[in-house]
Amino acid sequence: MRRKPRWFGRPLALGAILFAVIPSGAQQPDSSNAVAVTTVVTVLGPKFTPPPAVSKDDILIREGQARKDVAEWVPAQGDKAGLELAILIDDADRRDVGKQFDDLTNFIRSLPKSTSVGIFYANNNTISAASQITPDHEAVAKALRLPLGSGVGSSVYQSLLALIAGWPVSGARREVLLLADGFDRLRHERYSPDVDTAVEKAQQAGVIIHAIFVSGTGIFGRIQTGKNIGQGNLNTLADGTGGKAFFQGFSTPIAFEPFLTQLDLVLRNQYFLSWMTNRSKNAKGELRSFKVTSERRDAEITAAQKIFVPGEK
Repeated sequence: MRRKPRWFGRPLALGAILFAVIPSGAQQPDSSNAVAVTTVVTVLGPKFTPPPAVSKDDILIREGQARKDVAEWVPAQGDKAGLELAILIDDADRRDVGKQFDDLTNFIRSLPKSTSVGIFYANNNTISAASQITPDHEAVAKALRLPLGSGVGSSVYQSLLALIAGWPVSGARREVLLLADGFDRLRHERYSPDVDTAVEKAQQAGVIIHAIFVSGTGIFGRIQTGKNIGQGNLNTLADGTGGKAFFQGFSTPIAFEPFLTQLDLVLRNQYFLSWMTNRSKNAKGELRSFKVTSERRDAEITAAQKIFVPGEK
């Protein structure tokens, strides 16, 4: 029997929904059936450089062929800077990752006060917490340990699903940094169904997933085919949820610091983007495709591929 992960123990809080008057110029939703939806968007300059100033008027939203007007464009700063970052580490044997943990420790200690962070280990298709999510960065840094080499025949994606399922909504941004090789050792399949399921559950929950590739164990962790599959899976996670995937060839990066510096730039340049749309005809709601772009050529926009839209009342 799979144990449910012990979680944060926080009360569930509803995130605020942003409403605005819809200006003319875009397709208008049925006012009697309209609902506001909100997603987190990253804005950077080219090649991980600081972004230019991007205003609400610079942003374009499309659902299919229909253009939507921006209702709210709020920087994740000040009283909106809250972030919960879950660092999820594959607990399979990673003998070549220990020396990079100094970089990870320094990253945790450098996080701003508005960020709460926790460390979780993926093993046996679930998670174990070395440190629950907390604003005490020093305590979290001290809780970091090397992988135990357990769960070699398990799926890191089922562990990720357990993490998302147990994560209460607080109104803060929720993001994951996954350290893994991306290969599903439970199924040993080229296209693991757990990858798509993890993307869908993250999209429904509004969770962004970032990943750093670290080379794995076993035959599939050593051969090129396994590494290609793993990196493809990590790219799918990041692309689908609005995150970033970091690779240094097909080996564990010599140092994590350059990638963690880029991740820090990402986390410091995010916005809450809201628009009005028609409710889903499905009473349980649906995931709806959308695309966010900017009229500014010097701004690169990253967002999830789908957003959850509630059903009709």
